[in-house]
Amino acid sequence: MNSGRGHAGRGNHVPPHLQPPLGMWQQVQDGPPVPPPARPSAGLRPTGRKCSHPVGSTVVNALLIIVAGLVLAGVAVLVTAQLGTAALVLCAALALVPLGICLAGIRWVDRWDPEPRGALVFAFLWGAGMSVAVTLLFGPAVTALLSAGLDGASPDVVGPVFQAPLVEEIAKGLGVLVLAFSRRTHFDGPVDGIVYAGTVAAGFAFTENILYFGSALTDPAGLGGLITVFVMRGIFSPFAHVMFTGALGFVLGVVLAKRRTGGRLVGAFLVGLVPAIAGHMLWNGGLVVVFTDFFSFYFLVQLPLFLIVIAVVLGLRRAERAVTYQRLAEYSASGWLTDREVEMVASPGGRSSALAWAARVGAAPAMKRFISIGVRLAFVRQRLRAGHAAATDPQLELQLLHDLDAARGEIISAASARRF
Repeated sequence: MNSGRGHAGRGNHVPPHLQPPLGMWQQVQDGPPVPPPARPSAGLRPTGRKCSHPVGSTVVNALLIIVAGLVLAGVAVLVTAQLGTAALVLCAALALVPLGICLAGIRWVDRWDPEPRGALVFAFLWGAGMSVAVTLLFGPAVTALLSAGLDGASPDVVGPVFQAPLVEEIAKGLGVLVLAFSRRTHFDGPVDGIVYAGTVAAGFAFTENILYFGSALTDPAGLGGLITVFVMRGIFSPFAHVMFTGALGFVLGVVLAKRRTGGRLVGAFLVGLVPAIAGHMLWNGGLVVVFTDFFSFYFLVQLPLFLIVIAVVLGLRRAERAVTYQRLAEYSASGWLTDREVEMVASPGGRSSALAWAARVGAAPAMKRFISIGVRLAFVRQRLRAGHAAATDPQLELQLLHDLDAARGEIISAASARRF
């Protein structure tokens, strides 16, 4: 990194705390900011023309958020009328505990390739509002139909074991399906499906917990009953809905990673409902049909299922890192990226070093953007290589390469400016 040029009182070397991570970006030298590197003349080249970000999809996504928000507002009015303002505030405060646990877990799953905030906001609003509204609207009718078909079955069994899993998983799953269509370019695989589905489910569980806590508060058991329900739902099993709907998101993500046609998405939605509904039935029906006490059911069924889900997610995250490295290595071989840049984007250690260095030179936002664009570029390249890319993916690839160059230029400029 030494250029041989010095400045009075500074010496002729770069201070250690300003060294680029992993020896990257040798363009950062004493002198004026270096422009982004030129396009390679041979090797892997993106096809198509540079595309702009579509305005139409932005408008649609904004409208979806507005509609979901309005429905949630309507549900809030109904819940307030049912519980009263004071009880609503107390129950909502308690429901924030399991919600925070769920969102923290989802954020951990989503760390490698974070989804757009707007998509996650819509997912939460759909779960907390639209899914609850659909359940309240159609739940009683479905219960009546199932009770008629299951002659002699107890209402205590029909409601939680059959009606709730069926209606609730369809209501939540429709939100995930909407995201699969509206956010298709950001829906790259099963991890994304789990994140979107989990966020929808977390929103649904938040509102449902408020209703459960409110019901317990008005029960003759009073505060003691409320504490019991809070511990069982909020502490022992906050991820229940996330796991059910996450199965649907996983299936949708697998299909989107292979085929991105509308018909296949609808088929995947129907297939994904099977494990989601079955898991929900098992969870609700265990205490009603099989087990007689909560703790036996929890330690023999619920906890093992949760550990299996964690193991699956860990495997999927490792696969994401492998895909990122393999696909970006192609750009390195053709000159679009350096080996060090691939290491920075595709390895946790490289990311940490790069972000720490960028923070010291005032380029942290650009570095985060560079990493985010790089990961997204890797998954676009994966679709192109596998032969199931969307029609817009060649143009998207070129757009991302332009964006990557722009972010690189910002980082180099910031680092060069700090040298003087």
